Amino acid sequence: MDRRQQKTRTAIYDALTKLLRKRRFEDITVQEIIDEANIGRSTFYSHFETKDQLLEQMCDEMFSHVFSESLMPEKSHDFSANHEEMKALLEHILWHIKDHEDNISSIMYGESEKLFTRYFSRYLEDAFGDMISHIDIDVSADFRKQFVIGSFINTVKWWIGNGLTQSPGEIIDSYLKCLIRK
Repeated sequence: MDRRQQKTRTAIYDALTKLLRKRRFEDITVQEIIDEANIGRSTFYSHFETKDQLLEQMCDEMFSHVFSESLMPEKSHDFSANHEEMKALLEHILWHIKDHEDNISSIMYGESEKLFTRYFSRYLEDAFGDMISHIDIDVSADFRKQFVIGSFINTVKWWIGNGLTQSPGEIIDSYLKCLIRK
């Protein structure tokens, strides 16, 4: 993607983010996004087929880094050395949520919350693969995977709903205590 295309995409993301601070995703129209981004209708549709796809791409960009094979240190956190450990991966995810607090908080209500949860679940399924197999629970692998993913997503929703007041490390420590028997 060239610089001009990236600048347009950023303007569209920023427009949706600004609108999400005021209204629910399902109440926002493509026209409002276009007007806020100050672009033409054909420009929007050359980047995204629907506003749902726009939200999906925002989520992809938000989380693709977290789930990549190699990580770079970031301003708020550095998990580049130990990102293959379950605790580090989960905490890294929460740091990204905290870093994108405005967007995430706006997305986590109404129809957009369902879309976000679906995209987030897909990332978590890929990321948790081998890590979940090490959890010592005598249930089928498929059930274990769904339980861990579902409980993590609900933990994230609870944390966001409570204003992200606890640190990502505190949340993950509590989550793992509930998940892993000793």
